[in-house]
Amino acid sequence: MGNRGMEDLIPLVNRLQDAFSAIGQSCNLDLPQIAVVGGQSAGKSSVLESFVGRDFLPRGSGIVTRRPLVLQLVNCNTEYAEFLHCKGRKFTDFEEVRHEIEVETDRVTGTNKGISSIPINLRIYSPNVLNLTLIDLPGITKVPVGDQPPDIEYQIRDIIMQFIIRENCLILAVTPANTDLANSDALKLAKDVDPQGLRTIGVITKLDLMDDGTDARDVLENKILPLRRGYIGVVNRSQKDIEGKKDIKTALAAEGNFFLSQPAYRHMAERMGTPHLQRLLNEQLTNHIRETLPALRNKLQRQLLSLEKEVEEYKDCRPDDPAITTKALLLMVKQFSMDFDKRIEGSGDQVDTLELSGGARINKVFHERFPFELIKMEFDEKELRREISYAIKNIHGIRPGLFTPDMAFEAIVKKQIVKLKEPCLKCVDLVIQELIHTVRQCSCKLGRYPKLREETERIVSSYIREREERTKNQVVLLIDIQLSYINTNHEDFIGFANAQQRTSQFCKKQAVGNQVVRKGWLTISNISIIKGGSKEYWFVLTAESLCWFKDEEVRKHTCFLAIV
Repeated sequence: MGNRGMEDLIPLVNRLQDAFSAIGQSCNLDLPQIAVVGGQSAGKSSVLESFVGRDFLPRGSGIVTRRPLVLQLVNCNTEYAEFLHCKGRKFTDFEEVRHEIEVETDRVTGTNKGISSIPINLRIYSPNVLNLTLIDLPGITKVPVGDQPPDIEYQIRDIIMQFIIRENCLILAVTPANTDLANSDALKLAKDVDPQGLRTIGVITKLDLMDDGTDARDVLENKILPLRRGYIGVVNRSQKDIEGKKDIKTALAAEGNFFLSQPAYRHMAERMGTPHLQRLLNEQLTNHIRETLPALRNKLQRQLLSLEKEVEEYKDCRPDDPAITTKALLLMVKQFSMDFDKRIEGSGDQVDTLELSGGARINKVFHERFPFELIKMEFDEKELRREISYAIKNIHGIRPGLFTPDMAFEAIVKKQIVKLKEPCLKCVDLVIQELIHTVRQCSCKLGRYPKLREETERIVSSYIREREERTKNQVVLLIDIQLSYINTNHEDFIGFANAQQRTSQFCKKQAVGNQVVRKGWLTISNISIIKGGSKEYWFVLTAESLCWFKDEEVRKHTCFLAIV
């Protein structure tokens, strides 16, 4: 493949990306791409604008990027922009591009700073860019702003993870130099999905804002947190420069002068800066596409054959044929049922390695959460002793008591057993929540048919709720059974009689046993059974018997007498 063919790789993937976005699905293809990850105000937008040489991204305080922006840069003689959702319209004014991004973002997420995982596809043609595709993801934040939900941090994390978890996605981790690298949110997320640092490219911004006497030389030389693809330092325009309408070309020239004038960076100046970063990303993405394209082609061909086979089944059928409609409905319901079973039984084809789901979460409820709830039950030994004392005295009444009454024992024990109801019922609630959550996950494949999905979720959830009531009644019944009769003769119950009997038997064994009382040589004489008059034998006297042997080896006794 020649150089021209290499240059066509990125546009080829761009066309695939546009085609899948247009039909609303990715066909399960993991397309090669570069995702830009970083915290708020890390300088992501400035880096992307420096690539284009134009101001076109929304700016402001808080979360500005609230939807993923798929930015496709195409080298061309003319300069204009196109949106996938505005086909046929060319934007030559980049202020209009910024406005369109804001309008399209608000159309999906609203004006209350909400976020969405639905991407905006923007293609920019310019003679100043190299062929490159980047995905600008929402900035990582910790604190909700305005009407944002309290879990906004986790929502943003989920959106970022949807992209960077893919093996074919290169990660551009943007971190400001004036913060501790060990606390970088971007590098932490990248390390979660790429622990070896094989597909992560580090970008260090705001080098000009570091404290006097400090520099990022060790970081840029890949000595602190090593990445296989290394780090690149850039110097973006400050907020004052942006407000003063400082030209990007002027800013790029100032960036080059900065690296040449700083002793810490002078020896690596040719490997630093925005132009070098753009060339590197173009090269890395092209090579990455070249490496993954054979597997991508094979997977696409397999899916194409599968789709052609499925289409073949319907070629002779009319769209209004009720038999086909019924068959399709049954297939979707059957697939939903199979997905639900696999998630609960844990036999799914795709194993989630990021979090627990389905049956694993239910297992955790039974073996971790439920025992924890039991341990949390309050138990005050001093208060229990007081209750036992009051129960015994109240049952005896005016009579002085000699023995502990059974009624007092039952009253105290039943009061403790009743406490089990709350954690048991809570366990049922947690399991029901997990089942309903699993139902919603499995119904995602019915998203093309909103009414069918809604009705499926309603029917299955209603069935689970019916069983919830029966389950709780059964749990309460089991506890009531335990309350109705306290079996003190059970082998696990150590009563006074059993304890006394076991203790006496144990003491008897310890005291007596088959212990040796005495042993030694004795002469037996004048006994008719002994020929020769008298003879010496080895006697052994124990607590249970008397034996004598021919010698001290005690191999086989000559005579044995039991002692009763």
